[in-house]
Amino acid sequence: MSNESRTKNSIKNIIFSFGYQILVLILGFVNRTIFINILGVNYLGISGLFSDILTMLSLADLGFSVALTYSMYRPLAEHDYKCLAGLTNLYKKVYRIIAIAVTIIGLSLVPFLKYLVHLSRPIPHLQWYYILFLANTVASYLVVYKTSILTADQKDYILSKYRGIFSFFQTVFMTLFLWLTHNYTVYLCVQVFFTYAVNFYCSHIAEKTYPFIKEKVELSFSEVKEIFRNLYSVFLYKISGVLLNATDNTLISVLVNTSMVGYYSNYSMIITNVTNLINTLFYSLTASLGNLIVKEKAERRYHVFQMIQSVSVILSTICICGFTFLIQDFIRLWLGKQFVLDNVILITIISNFYLGIILLPVWVYREATGFYQQTKYIMILTAIINLGLSIWWGIMWGVAGIIGASVVARLLTYVWYEPVLLFKEYFGKSSWIYFKGILESIIFTLFLMLAEALSINRFTPHSWTQFFLKAIVVGLMTVILVLLFYAQSPGLQLIKNKFKKEREQI
Repeated sequence: MSNESRTKNSIKNIIFSFGYQILVLILGFVNRTIFINILGVNYLGISGLFSDILTMLSLADLGFSVALTYSMYRPLAEHDYKCLAGLTNLYKKVYRIIAIAVTIIGLSLVPFLKYLVHLSRPIPHLQWYYILFLANTVASYLVVYKTSILTADQKDYILSKYRGIFSFFQTVFMTLFLWLTHNYTVYLCVQVFFTYAVNFYCSHIAEKTYPFIKEKVELSFSEVKEIFRNLYSVFLYKISGVLLNATDNTLISVLVNTSMVGYYSNYSMIITNVTNLINTLFYSLTASLGNLIVKEKAERRYHVFQMIQSVSVILSTICICGFTFLIQDFIRLWLGKQFVLDNVILITIISNFYLGIILLPVWVYREATGFYQQTKYIMILTAIINLGLSIWWGIMWGVAGIIGASVVARLLTYVWYEPVLLFKEYFGKSSWIYFKGILESIIFTLFLMLAEALSINRFTPHSWTQFFLKAIVVGLMTVILVLLFYAQSPGLQLIKNKFKKEREQI
């Protein structure tokens, strides 16, 4: 695949995926507002808790989705349709087993729900709500093996388009039925219906685009063995990811109370949606990078990394300043001051977000290169440290302790280890230049935040008009100073040169 094709597909993936995430973000706010007004914060806490539990159940996936996409890069580049059909058939069998396993394990947890939920006033039909959440989760396992080929072939924009359409109608109907019936069961049933509908429709699109995946082709024993050998490392990543990201709501429910999950989830919804927007920008490049790594040399790989890293540090600084000086005002105006969390909790949330964004270039290369083998144990160590500290600090300091534990666990482990490995194995360079850039970015961000704290943050908006004016001032000040600071960075210069060449070719 040519550089031009890689760039074109990457841009398509970014535009469509970005549009999809923006749509989800807007609809999410509308839905959340009506949800809280009708059902209250306790039901919101239940939703957050069940989502965490079922994310933990996704361990049954064993990381197959990542392994499936990664194993398709080379046969797609070589137009080996027989191998692609064999991979699809293998994962079809695997995912049927996973769907059954998730259902059985999920149902076995029903008697233990009473030990995880702590509310001053009990919610009726708790088990039934959980079963509907479980049904919604199982839906994705039935057809994901077909749609993975679109992701691997840099055509995620096709999935984003249809997911965006279904997501729009899902949120509209969920919100409408909730407003008409005030019934949480009806709300969840509508969610389940649309989840199954979008999954089966995207499956149909994959079959139509790649008809050869329906052929009954069996892989050789050696090929299957190699896939499962790599799977062990991906599974360890899966465990660590779940223990890092999908235990907070459960621990908050058990160690603090389930209502607090609802309060925290308003912040996590905003952070998660913005994170998904940024993830879309980066992970839309994964398939293109997989193709680049197969065909290009170390110097070219590093130049692409520099470009991605420049975008990462710029976005992280802009988002950090925006969250720090606007999110508390936004929550207060949106839901009321009783929903505003302590500033200490906000600092831990933002710190976690920062580490996730600043490391995205490294993680995207990890996905594209598949270097799970070399980093599997450091991720497990991260998860163990996080879980231990979360319980200890959660008992001592509540929500701030639970979220702060993730920050410390990451800093002690993969924040420094993965970049060292990537630079050594795939770029043939010292990682010092990477850490020097990150340190400069952190120092600049702190000075910028101090300047904004002493100026713009003295103003407290009391209306949406005042809030948007403050947001515009924060945004303009941050973006202008960030672009001035990074204007001469190597990565941004490479981006400028690339666009200059593209323009000259046109």
